[in-house]
Amino acid sequence: MATYDLVVKNGIVIDGTGLARRRADLAVRDGVIVHIGHVPDVEDATQVIDAEGRFVAPGIIDAHTHYDPQLTFDPWAQTSCYQGVTTVLAGNCGFSLAPTTEADRDYITRMFAKVEGMDPVALTGVEWDFESFPEFLARREGNLGVNMACMIGHSSLRRYVMGADGSQREATPDEVVRMREVVREAMGAGAAGFSSSHAPTQLDGDERPIPSRFASIDELKALVEETGLAGGGSISYLPQSSIGGLNADDEELLIELAELSRLPIVIQGLGARNKVDAPGAGWDHAVEFLEDAADRGAAIFSLLRNHPFDRIFTFEGGTQLYDGVLPWRDWMRKSPDDKVADLVDPAMRDVLRHAVENPNKDPDQGSTIPPPHFDVMYVDEVTRPENEKYLKRSIIDIAAELGVEPADAMFDLALSEELKMGFRWENFTPEWEASVTESIQHPAMIAGVSDGGAHLDRDDGADWSSYLLRFWVYDRHLWSLEEAVRQMTQVPAALCGFANRGMLLPGYAADMMIFDETIGPDTKRLTYDLPGGAARFTALPKGVHATIVNGVPIVIEGVLTGATPGHVIRPAGTNAATSTSGATA
Repeated sequence: MATYDLVVKNGIVIDGTGLARRRADLAVRDGVIVHIGHVPDVEDATQVIDAEGRFVAPGIIDAHTHYDPQLTFDPWAQTSCYQGVTTVLAGNCGFSLAPTTEADRDYITRMFAKVEGMDPVALTGVEWDFESFPEFLARREGNLGVNMACMIGHSSLRRYVMGADGSQREATPDEVVRMREVVREAMGAGAAGFSSSHAPTQLDGDERPIPSRFASIDELKALVEETGLAGGGSISYLPQSSIGGLNADDEELLIELAELSRLPIVIQGLGARNKVDAPGAGWDHAVEFLEDAADRGAAIFSLLRNHPFDRIFTFEGGTQLYDGVLPWRDWMRKSPDDKVADLVDPAMRDVLRHAVENPNKDPDQGSTIPPPHFDVMYVDEVTRPENEKYLKRSIIDIAAELGVEPADAMFDLALSEELKMGFRWENFTPEWEASVTESIQHPAMIAGVSDGGAHLDRDDGADWSSYLLRFWVYDRHLWSLEEAVRQMTQVPAALCGFANRGMLLPGYAADMMIFDETIGPDTKRLTYDLPGGAARFTALPKGVHATIVNGVPIVIEGVLTGATPGHVIRPAGTNAATSTSGATA
C-alpha cells in the first residue's frame, strides 16, 4: 500500500491562519492532511502534484449560495469549483430544496425560478428522491464533487407544514410547534442552520410574497431559538428594512435573535440603503449598531459583495433587474413585437420615461427591489457599425450627448437594433471602491457573496474570490495575500461552525486550491450546459491550477476530473456532526 494518497510538493503554502507563507510539501491520507513540511518519499504516494512556483491554500468556503437544486444534477457546483471553491453553504434567504412534499414540488421549483433567477427548464433536472430534510442530506452523501452544507429555509418549511396557507397567513400555535419539530429534526440530521427573510423584494412564482414574509416575529423567534438549541451552525436572515437601511426595530430584533440562538446572525448589505448603494451610504451608523451589538454579546455579521455587479441583458430577452419598476416590469414580460410597439407609442413612452427614477415603494404592489442607476448602465454589445461609438459608454453620458432623457436614449438605441443591443450593469465607481475599502476591513463584514447557483439569467458571481485576490490584494494592496486567504477560508469556516476545515494543518480535511500570482477573473460568457440546454452565464478564472476536495482533485487545469469526493458538512457541536461520517474529516 502507498504511504500517502496524495502529495502536493514544492508549493508555497498559505495555510489560512494568517501566518506568513512557507515552502512545504503536504501529504494526505484518507482525505486528511497528515504531514506538512518535507515529505521525502513522494514516490510512495498514489498521486503527486508538483506545485513549484505556485501557492497552495485551503479551499475556499462560499458562505452564501443557492446551489442545493443544482447540486442534485451538477455535483461540482460549476462554476464555483473552477475558482478553488471546495465547500458551499446552500439554503440561504429562506429557500431550501427540502423539506418539500411531492404536492409542492412545482411550487418550490417555481419559487426558486422566480426569486433566484433559475431557469425552469434547468430545474427539471432536479432529482426529487427525497421529501424530508434528513432524506435530502442523505441522498447527497456520496454524490457530491464539492462539500455541501445546507440550511433549512423558512419559506420551504412553512409550505411543508402549512401547505398553500403558508403563503397566505400567520401560523397557528400548533403549526409553530410542528415547524419547531421539523427544524429540530433537520438540525439533528446536520442542517447548517436556519434561514429566513422578511425582505419586501421577494415574490414567489405566483407573484405573491414568499411564505416567510407572512410569518410573525414571534414565529421567527421560536424557530431561531429552536435552531440555537441544536448547538451549532448560524442564522441567515433578511429583515424587512434591509431594503432602505435597517431601522431601529430591526436592529433590536437582530440582537434579540442572536441572544435567543447564541449563534452568529448573518445579514446582507449592512451600511447601504439598498443593494445598488455602495456600503458607505450608511456606514457610520452601521458601525454604531455593530458596536452596540458587540457590547451586548450579539454576534451580528453582514455579507459584503467585494466585486461590482456585472449583469448583462437585452430588451429582447428581458431582465428581472427592473422588477421594482412596475411599468418596466410589465413591459419586460411582453413579446419582442409588443415591446417595440410600446416604444413607438408616445403615450406608453410617457409612462416608461421616468419610471426608473420613481421605483415602487409599496410591497403590496409588487417587488421593491431598487433598479440599476443609469450612470452605471453601459452599452456592452452592438449589432450595427454606426452604434459602435456608444460601446462601453454609460446611458447617462449618451443621453447628455443626445440631449434626451436617459430612458429615451436607452430605448432608442435598443430600437435601432431590434432590441438586440446588449446592456451591462456594472456599478464600479470611485465611491463604491472607497466605501468597500473601508467597510471590508471591519471584523463583522464577511467578504464574498457569490449567490452561486442563482441569478444565472444575469450573472455568475462565482468569480468573487478571484476578483478579491486580483483587485484587493494584487492591485490595491488592501490585504496581504495571507490575510485575504484567511478571509475566504478560516473566517467562513469559523462563522459557519465547520470544524477541521478552512486551514491547512495536520488533522484537517485536505481541501485545497493551487494558484499562481496571475489569479483573477477571466472569461464570463453565456453557455448552454444546464439540463434541457438552458442557458446561464459562467465565469472562469485565470491562474487557478487545481481544486482538491478531501484529498482528491476535482479540477485540474480547468478541466473536471469527474471525481465526487465531497461530503455533507455538518456544524461542529451538534449531535449530527459527531455521529455522521464525513462531517468533520
